[in-house]
Formats: sequence, C-alpha cells, structure tokens
Amino acid sequence: MEGFDRASAFWQWAALIPPLIFAITFHEVAHGWVAKFFGDPTAAEAGRLTLNPIKHVDPIGTIVVPIMLALFTPFVFGWAKPVPVNFSRLNSPRRDTIFVAAAGPGSNMLMALLWTLVLVIGRLYLPLWGQVNLLIDDMAQIGIFINLILAVFNMIPLPPLDGGRVLHGLLPPPMSKVLDYVEPFGILIIIGVMALDYFMGLDIFLRLILTPVARLSDLYYGFAEYLFMLAGVS
Repeated sequence: MEGFDRASAFWQWAALIPPLIFAITFHEVAHGWVAKFFGDPTAAEAGRLTLNPIKHVDPIGTIVVPIMLALFTPFVFGWAKPVPVNFSRLNSPRRDTIFVAAAGPGSNMLMALLWTLVLVIGRLYLPLWGQVNLLIDDMAQIGIFINLILAVFNMIPLPPLDGGRVLHGLLPPPMSKVLDYVEPFGILIIIGVMALDYFMGLDIFLRLILTPVARLSDLYYGFAEYLFMLAGVS
C-alpha cells in the first residue's frame, strides 16, 4: 500500500492505537473484576465488565489527551471512563480497596507479558507477510512500552491514581483522610508537575517514570530472548 511504511503517520497511529485502547480498557475492567470478586458487583450491574473498548472509551482521556501528548511531548498517557466501584460494598472496604486499586497496574503488567508473547510468536511462527509482520512487531513493542508506562504511572501514590488508593488503604484512617482532600485535584497536580518539569527542561518527573519502565522492559525483553533461545533462535 502506497504510503504505508514505518515512516508514515498512518503506520505509527496504526501501531499505537490498538495497544493504547486495549491497555486502558483492560486496566479499567480489571478493577471491576476484582471488585466483584471481593463483593461489589456495581461494575457488573452497570454492564462494564466487558473488554469491548466502546463501553470504556472516554473521548477526552482515551483519544484527545493521548494524541495531544504524543504530538507535543515525549510521554503518552490517558484514561478510560472509570469502572464504577462502590467501596462500601466490598467485603472488607479498607483491605479490599488495595486489591481493587492494584488490579489496574497489575493488569497492565500482564498485558505487557501478552504483547511480549505476540512479539515472540510474530517473529518465530507467523508467515512472512512483509509490512504486516513489521506492523505486528511494532505494535507488540509499543504494547509492551505503553502497558509498562501505565503500570508505573498509575502507581504514583496520589489519588485518584491507583497508587493513591493503595496508599489510602494502607494508611491509618486519620492520615488517609488527607488523601480524600487531595483527590479532587490529583490529576491537575500531576499534569501541572509534568508540564512544569517538561517546559523547564528538568525531566525529573520523566526520569522517575522511565527509569523503572526501562528496568521492567529489560525483564520482559529478557524473557523474550529466553523464549528465542528455547526455540533455537539467537
């Protein structure tokens, strides 16, 4: 197809959009699945325990924000419509909130593993489909990176991010109430810090995210290399 190559914008968006949408979707559904396991069926009752991306896409968080960030900054993140969770319906609200919150980043770690397997299978077993194979390869690598970014980013200990909710469940009630006051402004604080860090050229925030992402990437690609070795491919 003319114009369909690695240098084209169409190729880059084709490799980016599917991993991004499914990373965000799986992240949200994981919250609902774990909440249901621990006694809260709110997400199931709302029809949100589905991997159909259309049910979870937020026009701003899933489309506009990631595209704008991809165009103008070196980092990309986004969000889907939050899966509804009624924490008071959990069997043990304080304890189970930790598991519900951690399920999101945990799902992204799992999805990064699935993309690692796609990478390996694509290189080992799929027919040589030329550009299609290259697109699958790029998509898998982007999938690994995006999911690790989402996992690390969401574990920042500031609500409403998942790390903030985990911290909320771990802290004694008097201290966790402080996080309740912060939560309405959490995303604005994060975006403000990211913008200030970027435009001042400090890159401190970026390094705090990308350093653990790089270490995790080494583990995933190391696993891929191990599978190549088992298959007799160097």
